[in-house]
Amino acid sequence: MSLTGHVVLITGAAGTLGRATAEAVRAAGGAVVATDLNPGEGVDLAHDVTAEADWARVIAEIDTSHGRLDGLVNNAGIVHLGSIEDTSLADWRRVMAVNADGVFLGCKAAWPLLQRSAAPAIVNLSSVSGLVGGANLAAYNASKGAVRLLTKSVALHGARLAPPIRCNSVHPAFVEGAMVDDLAAAARDPARAREKMAAAIPLGRLARPEEIAASVVHLLSPAASFITGSEMVIDGGLVAG
Repeated sequence: MSLTGHVVLITGAAGTLGRATAEAVRAAGGAVVATDLNPGEGVDLAHDVTAEADWARVIAEIDTSHGRLDGLVNNAGIVHLGSIEDTSLADWRRVMAVNADGVFLGCKAAWPLLQRSAAPAIVNLSSVSGLVGGANLAAYNASKGAVRLLTKSVALHGARLAPPIRCNSVHPAFVEGAMVDDLAAAARDPARAREKMAAAIPLGRLARPEEIAASVVHLLSPAASFITGSEMVIDGGLVAG
């Protein structure tokens, strides 16, 4: 699973999964370009993934500094709690803009640089919520389902190239970190909400960020050279039942 010599762009790098993925890519020998909406520690470039012009700027900077791109991790994402009744159109559009538009723009903008790589790969962060529904996750379900099927379309298109551009989606369950903390905080009893999240998972606990990051590194690496258009489900058995 070596990424020695690989240049990897990771969006949403200030978040729990973004930081863990950046650490895992570096540990595997890769060079990381870390972006996030707000610059800060561990972030190389400020980047609004919903803005096409921002994608053009980030890709141009990578072109200037590296001349190619070997891996793209579309990790930036947000969650909104709300059923079809209480999700506003503004909330819907905000979630879709970050979670779906951001992935579309990333794949499209990075494509020319990825074509310069000898082993290009894209990993799109979806969710188990892109596989199964939740009554209070209308916008989030839709956005992550969109990521799942967009990934397959990109993979089939990329498979026609030589070398192919591989594209896979990753589908975690609840992961220890900021997003779970925010979901729990929105509940009447945050501690009980966290217990219920863990209890819903057959393995009886939440995922650790490094467990998701390890799977992302695997999909980026030559070890996954025959994997494209696939769904890596990392859910402790949640969707098996």
